Amino acid sequence: MKQTLTVVICIMFLAIVSNANAQSTTETAAIKQTALDYIEGWYEGNAERMERALHPELAKRIVRSNQQGNSRLDQMSAMSLVLGTRRGGGKSTPAEKQQKDVTILDVFENAASVKIVASDWVDYLHMAKFNGKWVIVNVLWELKPQKQ
Repeated sequence: MKQTLTVVICIMFLAIVSNANAQSTTETAAIKQTALDYIEGWYEGNAERMERALHPELAKRIVRSNQQGNSRLDQMSAMSLVLGTRRGGGKSTPAEKQQKDVTILDVFENAASVKIVASDWVDYLHMAKFNGKWVIVNVLWELKPQKQ
């Protein structure tokens, strides 16, 4: 009887762990797809993909400094990103130069941090699971140094 109980407990434990791994894999795939909708949508000029990836209240920011070393914070909204995508802003990057390396840095509950290395910049995305769907709510980005 004791052996049977031990086997049943082990099976239940494995089922719980297996279910958690399946959910984790599903969440990871959804997070990565959101990041790809964002960066590939940009390169393709596909405003629908871009819009699907973004929360309507997204803030995309970059710190810029002038020659005197004074910094300012420039910001783009979700709407400006969607409109820029619709105008074809990313289509000027040749396919062979389009970089879209996605790295999921961390996931906890309904929050995720993701890094995208693109052709000319690096984006750090904050995502949230909003109404059951992963969307980007914040982006902090930096331009890559110009190649000499």
